[in-house]
Amino acid sequence: MNPQAKLVCVISLLLGSTITISSNHWVTAWTGLEINTLAVLPLISKSHHPRAIEAATKYFLTQAAASALILFSSMTNAWQTGQWDITQLTCPTSCLVLTTAIAMKLGLVPFHFWFPEVLQGCSLTTGLLLSTAMKFPPMTLFFMTSQSLNPTPLIIMAILSAALGGWMGLNQTQTRKILAFSSISHLGWMAIILVYSPKLALLNFYLYALMTAAVFLTLNSIKALKLSTLMTTWAKSPALSAMLMLTMLSLAGLPPLTGFLPKWLIIQELTKQEMIPAATIMALLSLLGLFFYLRLAYCATITLPPHTTNHMKQWHISKPTHPLVAILITMSITLLPISPMISTIA
Repeated sequence: MNPQAKLVCVISLLLGSTITISSNHWVTAWTGLEINTLAVLPLISKSHHPRAIEAATKYFLTQAAASALILFSSMTNAWQTGQWDITQLTCPTSCLVLTTAIAMKLGLVPFHFWFPEVLQGCSLTTGLLLSTAMKFPPMTLFFMTSQSLNPTPLIIMAILSAALGGWMGLNQTQTRKILAFSSISHLGWMAIILVYSPKLALLNFYLYALMTAAVFLTLNSIKALKLSTLMTTWAKSPALSAMLMLTMLSLAGLPPLTGFLPKWLIIQELTKQEMIPAATIMALLSLLGLFFYLRLAYCATITLPPHTTNHMKQWHISKPTHPLVAILITMSITLLPISPMISTIA
């Protein structure tokens, strides 16, 4: 891709996200989301492979439908109340349509079908953008309207997302699809707590983005698109493979690692809200995610490639690990001890 074209796309992404995050008016928020969608399409389809073109088409159609629903929701609210302010969403119909629209933007179940397919059709770096940066503007809209939203559809979608995200990730062999279902599962955790503690949902998003960025960049540096490729990385870069294993376990939410913090706080908040059944179901569904993260960790570190070839093994990776990858992995593993400070800030 032309460097100038890539620069224009990246600047447009930053501009679109900034417009949506900082706006109070529904039309400017919608404009920012549209700029974002149009800016990321060339990045998805830059390889000119039929699969990439298909991914870009699916992404465009889904996001266009979601944007139309957001516009419809805001117009209905303005018609009923005379208000275009994002925080003044009081019409129940508008709230339900907006919940549906943002769920479609994010990829919450039952509007999740496009996300694994789009992620599979693009590169790992574009996949990182779609999994983290592109989800931030819709999450801020959820954050700003959280007081007006009906919790029942959100809780249903959250439990279904955690269940399907874990269940459908079990039999995948492509790392991008596994990370897509992981993203759907994590979005379920954010959606269930959104109405009760919006700041906690945002904290969960920040930590999820941090850990997902670490995994995507690590996989990109070792060029692992399939589990079979991941099995051969231990011989090339043992240290990076070990760190990838720990980051995966952090994404799963195991206690000594950073990923345990949001799950712990969310279950605590759900218990305070007397939602014991929902907290129990979410905790049990996280075991599904733990299984496929363990599978990835097992492939990355414990499995050795079969010794059927006569060529010399490459024992060290040809280039050193990027400092950004090292920083993200360190933060993905070691932030739990400062959780009181993080929860105070949040």
